[in-house]
Parts: sequence; C-alpha cells; structure tokens
Amino acid sequence: MWQFALIIFLISFCIFAGIMIREPRTLWSGVSFFVMMICLAVLALFVLSEHAGWLASHELVIWILNILLILAVLCIIAFPGILVLIFFVEGIKMIRHEGMKPANMLSMLFSVLLFAYLAVWPMVRGLERNTWGTRLYTVISFAAVYVLSLMAMYSLSAIVNLVHLKKRRNADYIVVLGAGILGEKVTPLLAARIEKGMELMRCNPGARVIMSGGQGPGEDIPESRAMAAYAAEHGGDANRILMEQESVSTEENLLFSRNMMDKKASKIIIVTTAYHVFRALILARQQGIKCVGFGAKTKWYFTLNALIREFIGYLSLTWKRHAIVIGAAASMLAAFR
Repeated sequence: MWQFALIIFLISFCIFAGIMIREPRTLWSGVSFFVMMICLAVLALFVLSEHAGWLASHELVIWILNILLILAVLCIIAFPGILVLIFFVEGIKMIRHEGMKPANMLSMLFSVLLFAYLAVWPMVRGLERNTWGTRLYTVISFAAVYVLSLMAMYSLSAIVNLVHLKKRRNADYIVVLGAGILGEKVTPLLAARIEKGMELMRCNPGARVIMSGGQGPGEDIPESRAMAAYAAEHGGDANRILMEQESVSTEENLLFSRNMMDKKASKIIIVTTAYHVFRALILARQQGIKCVGFGAKTKWYFTLNALIREFIGYLSLTWKRHAIVIGAAASMLAAFR
C-alpha cells in the first residue's frame, strides 16, 4: 500500500514543481505545496505501518514516535488559540511602536475577530429559531471558513515565492520598489529594500538597478532620488543605477520601471519588503512582466500587520472571483438545510 502512497506523493511533487517552474505567482503554488505535504504525511504513515513489526521490537522508537504524535496533536489543537494570542500580542506591539492608526490595528482586529469566530460564534447556533436563521448561520460560517482558508493559502504561497536557492540569476534588471521617505531621508523599511537590492546587484554583475518611486505628500524629493543617494553612499555603483521618479503606487512602480527597460530584457528581479513580494508578483503577472521577487526583512510585529493589509489588497484584486465561489457554495449549502 505504501507504494501507491509513494506514487501519489511523487505525482503531487511533480505538480508542485511544475507550478513553481512554469508560474509560481498564483495561489496554486501554496495549494500544491500544502497537498504535497499532506501526501508526504500519508506516505510516512503507510511506511510506518509497513514496518510495524520492526517498530514493535524497538520500544525506544515507539516512545519517540508516540511523543512526536502527541506533540503534533497538541499543536493542531492549540494552534487556533496560539494564533489569536500571537496576533493580539503583536498587535499591541504594533500600536505601541507605530501609533493608534486604523492601518496599525489590523493585527489586533484580526485576533479579536478570530477569537469571536472560534469562541463566540459556535454559541450563536444555539439561538437559531427558524429555517432562515439556520441558512444565515450556514452562509456566514462557510464564508468565514473560506476566507480563513484563502488567507492561509495566500500566506503559504507568499512564503513559497520567497524561497530561492541562489541569488545569482544573471538578471538584466533589478527593480527596487519605493516606500515613503521623511523629507529627503530614507526610512529603515526602505533602507532594507535598498540594501537587499545592492546585495543582489553584487550577485548579478550584469544587472542594472532601477530605484522606483515618485514624490508623495510630505516628501521633499522623489523617493527614487533618495534611494539612489542612499545606495551610492553605501557602496552602490552609481553607474548602474536608474531612477524612475513618476510612480505613486506599486502598479505604477512596475509599469513605469518596465517602460525604462530594454524590451529584450527577460530576466527581472523585483525587490520589496518580504510581506509585499507576493502581491507585487501578482500585479507584475497581470501586467505581463516575467520576474521573480526577493524580500527584505522587517520587524515581526510589522510583518504580521502588513501581511493582513496585503491580503486585503489581494482580495480587492480578485474579489469578484471569490464572491462567486462563496455565493454559489453558500447557496447550495443553504438549500440543503
């Protein structure tokens, strides 16, 4: 039986590898990776059952496997609570460090809503009094599970697209996406992007670097000028740096930077903060730009909050598709209640 499980795992591995080679900038990268891991777990169980006789004669191995199994079960059971706690604590840190702004409260809001869904929402079912109440409960429950699953796959896809075996890609262009500056000063978040771009520039000696960012409110100069100056001050080769000074959004960063490139350029690297890479890649794909993305690190509490914001941004790009899925599935579920 384990041979059949092995074949299924190999098929899932080939599907995942094919997606990563052909087009990793979709949720299918995360979905296929998740399915592959499930297939691997099933294969491991079959292999263990196949060697049950040998395991039975090795008490120490049995103890180790039992301990690992107990730990795995406890992690699965405790995971929702741990997730709520992490987002709540990191949400407090975000507010303390960045201020009480609506955009900084996403981690806190997510933890509260998740707690309400896990702890409070199940009790609502006991208050149902009629068929319409049952149907409404079913529709809302399905929508919540769907969005949470979608968020999990989005996060997994984002992580998968951040993994690179090498930095040397023989790139033609490296595009560093801008972020806000203070007057003429580069912020720590933007500095991390520039430094990652310079690191990749050293690994790809034939690449030109495009600093992309226009001038926004509260900025004395275009972001790209501040970025280029920062790179030059920290050892960057000014002769290989170009400045795109008109964009005011990620979409324009990509579009205007592509217009500056040689049309024959085929190897492009996008550099931004880690949590922003996947959505930038999705936008690049929509514009027909073939590229890979590298992420710069930032503080953990900021990453969690920004990841929720990025997911909301993804939903704004694809809401029609998901609304159709939720509507169709919820209608079917409600009809059978």
